[in-house]
Amino acid sequence: MIPTVLIVDDSLTVRMDLNDAFSDDGFATILCATGAEARTAFASAAFDAAILDVLLPDADGLELLTELRGHAEHAGVVTMLLSVESEVADRLAGLRTGADEYVGKPYDAGYVVARTRQLLGDRHTARPGDGAPVILVIDDSMTFREELRELLEPEGYTVLTASGGEEGLRMAADRRPNAVIVDGVMPGIDGATVIRRIRLDPALRDTPCLLMTAADDYATEMQMLDAGADAFVRKQQDLAVVLAKLAAVLRQSAEQLPIEAIGSLHGPGKVLTVSPARETLDEWADALRTESYDIVSCTGVGDALELLGEQPADCVVLGLDLPGVHEACRRIREVPQVGEVPLIVTGEEKAMLDCLAAGADDYVKTSDIPEGLRVHVRAQIRRKQTHDESRRIREELMRRELDAAAERAARQLAETRAAMVEELEWRNRELEAFSGSVSHDLRGPLQVISSFAEHMLDEADDETLGEQTRHRITRIHAAALRMADLVESLLILAQASRGELRRATFDLTETAHQVCADVAARDPQHKVEFQVQDGMSADADEGLVRVILENLINNAVKFTRKVEQPVITVGCDQKNYFVRDNGAGFPAGKAGDLFRPFARLHDARDFPGTGIGLTTVHRAVERHGGEIRAEGEEGRGATFWFTLPAAETFGGPERRGHPRRSG
Repeated sequence: MIPTVLIVDDSLTVRMDLNDAFSDDGFATILCATGAEARTAFASAAFDAAILDVLLPDADGLELLTELRGHAEHAGVVTMLLSVESEVADRLAGLRTGADEYVGKPYDAGYVVARTRQLLGDRHTARPGDGAPVILVIDDSMTFREELRELLEPEGYTVLTASGGEEGLRMAADRRPNAVIVDGVMPGIDGATVIRRIRLDPALRDTPCLLMTAADDYATEMQMLDAGADAFVRKQQDLAVVLAKLAAVLRQSAEQLPIEAIGSLHGPGKVLTVSPARETLDEWADALRTESYDIVSCTGVGDALELLGEQPADCVVLGLDLPGVHEACRRIREVPQVGEVPLIVTGEEKAMLDCLAAGADDYVKTSDIPEGLRVHVRAQIRRKQTHDESRRIREELMRRELDAAAERAARQLAETRAAMVEELEWRNRELEAFSGSVSHDLRGPLQVISSFAEHMLDEADDETLGEQTRHRITRIHAAALRMADLVESLLILAQASRGELRRATFDLTETAHQVCADVAARDPQHKVEFQVQDGMSADADEGLVRVILENLINNAVKFTRKVEQPVITVGCDQKNYFVRDNGAGFPAGKAGDLFRPFARLHDARDFPGTGIGLTTVHRAVERHGGEIRAEGEEGRGATFWFTLPAAETFGGPERRGHPRRSG
């Protein structure tokens, strides 16, 4: 998708200059000369960025910016203010109104375009042939550039071209090509210098570079390779050599770490200059604009700090003539978001040590300006970018190591947990088997004790036994019966916890009617109204479901003995089955204790039992992958809800077959 930029300026020269610069860089443009035309564009046109002149014949740029921000469809538009008013107050007003950038006139068109693309970020990085490797060709010969384009594009490459070294470096910083092909001899800076600058740029240093020249001697080839070229191609050779060597260097570069690159040294840069002398600020600006930097001038440290709080800079230059320059260095260093910005002081050599001790990163003697200032600014920005790149690589490698360590720890934890689960399951199986075995073996002795005690009570009269002896035998008989009930409950619990599930779809309504009839037959004196919902079915082990219903219904019958008109309901609500009664209920907040083995919430003299029934129900429901919960209030009955999800739902082990009958 081609990005579109709206350019609003009353100067025809400025409009056409920016139009040419943006068009050459692949943008579509919309040109407006007045505020009225801009407002029309706001309402009817779609664009990704806007360049607004602050001073227009019929409008104010800040007002237009406010109106633009008010349009919901233009909320994400990148905006840049362009003005001859370069005072800090004007710049701050523009940035605080909502501008992403503020550029003073005279401007550098290349900076405006590059900064716009930088602000757009990754939203419009797609190009014709997106996904194909991007090759930047730098050559002063239009004929040769087109020859390379015709060679590379049929092979699936996207080709960008530049006619000179400076333009090529800016384009490389902007587009981040996969490889650069550069001519060895060009006006301005030559190909070797272009490659050296690329190698000095932290963001571009790993970009493969092919250097082409008409020279035919071996010494030239060695010289170019020493400059940092990855390959050397003579123009006299068959151009197919270019394809072969390009494929080779791209193959090698594909093995690099995929770590996000930082900003390029040749990309749009901003330098903040601070001095009380306007002549000094103008001199510095003239020197640094040749490097395509955007220069922001301030006459005081307070203004500089305020401006840095709104918008970062790539480098700060302070004049020694600034009042309290040493304190200014310290103040700038103390600001967290500003402290790492390179700080350069200019002045007489005698003050160098004091300034460096105060926090300056570099010092430029007045006699070395302008060339010295350009070199030192470029070097400090490069140093900062190299430092950022190294830190980012360290952080990326550390993050990967932490991810790897976390993965190893997670794997070890999973293995340990699996081993513990396996051991726990084995121990549970052994415990359940032991419980079942012990319970089974206890039944015989308990039956003997109970039978002999019963015979003694039936055959002997009161005179033979005596009152105290009869009382003791009666207690022995009652204890043996209770122990037998407890053993029987433990056996049922063991059966509910072991064995293979035999799932089948069955009529739950019919099973509930059978269980209710069996429970009612055991105590015909206790009249209970049973209500069973019609049309219920379940996909489960019918034998275990019968155990669930028997325990829940028996429990409900027991706790309705003191109710005049007991009612027990068995029903289903959206796959949630329930057994409800209007009996004694249980204390609020104690529902979770009901399912613990041997837990009791009522006096055993009022409601006798073993305390195993609800534990058995809980085990049986869990084996089906379901859940059980209780609702109730003391004196107002209780409702037990449970689910029986199908095997496909909870993914547990299952065995399909005929329903197992129990009763």
